[in-house]
Amino acid sequence: MEETITLETLADIACFSPFHYHRVFQALVGESVMDYVRKRRLTRAAERLYYLDEKVIDIAMDVGFQYQESFNRAFKKVYGVSPNQYRKAHALSGPLRGKASLKKLIIQGGIKMEPTFITKPTFHIIGYELKTKNIDGQNNKDIPEFWQIYLQKKLYENIPNPLNCKEELGICTDFSPETGEFVYLIGMEVEEGTPAPEGLVYRSFPEMEYAVFTTPKSDDPTFSASIQSTWNYIFTEWFPNSGYEHAGVLDFELYDERCHQSEDKVMDIYIPVKKQTVKA
Repeated sequence: MEETITLETLADIACFSPFHYHRVFQALVGESVMDYVRKRRLTRAAERLYYLDEKVIDIAMDVGFQYQESFNRAFKKVYGVSPNQYRKAHALSGPLRGKASLKKLIIQGGIKMEPTFITKPTFHIIGYELKTKNIDGQNNKDIPEFWQIYLQKKLYENIPNPLNCKEELGICTDFSPETGEFVYLIGMEVEEGTPAPEGLVYRSFPEMEYAVFTTPKSDDPTFSASIQSTWNYIFTEWFPNSGYEHAGVLDFELYDERCHQSEDKVMDIYIPVKKQTVKA
């Protein structure tokens, strides 16, 4: 905890790519790697502030902060008071972060899923872009609202000459593991070079091998939960036993006519994969 810690260093120790390590950690622990590290360090600082008579600046530097000002801001954001105010408290209080408990998560009903592997050629999409982050569940709020606006306003009608007007893609890309930020796109596949109308974006994605998971059959009330449970299964159950890791760049959900049924609704999740590299 007193040493410099980076996502890349931790991923290397775990024998994963930084991107894959970040995604698996997020799924298992519920927060990003570096956010978890920061909270663990602040817990260490809180304990030392309360029990030991040490200078605040010394504690700040020991737990990885170069400046007392940045330490003060981070500490107050978590504990609601400054380090000095916390020290003067009559009881140790506030969130003390212990080591993460890695609880196994499985999809509803304990169903085990095996993906289909396909190589998808380079494809091009025109659609709408949303910038969000997977911190404090922000993406779980932003993305459903984004879809609601897209559907209510019939924004799909603005996409020119889609290759299949009955298929829509929800794409996660441009990930920043350090900040948890990423871009979410809703759109349809188009021919290469199709001009994007004002307010829309045109993006191309390279040929990649994908593991494709089909969600369990659901009705309207349970469809969203089925999708989320499948994502959890992919990262907490399937990946650790698969010999594969996430290849980065993007992953996406494919929504087609199967999603519009009142019962037996399903959709596909596409995850780009590559064989894990065994390190000596």
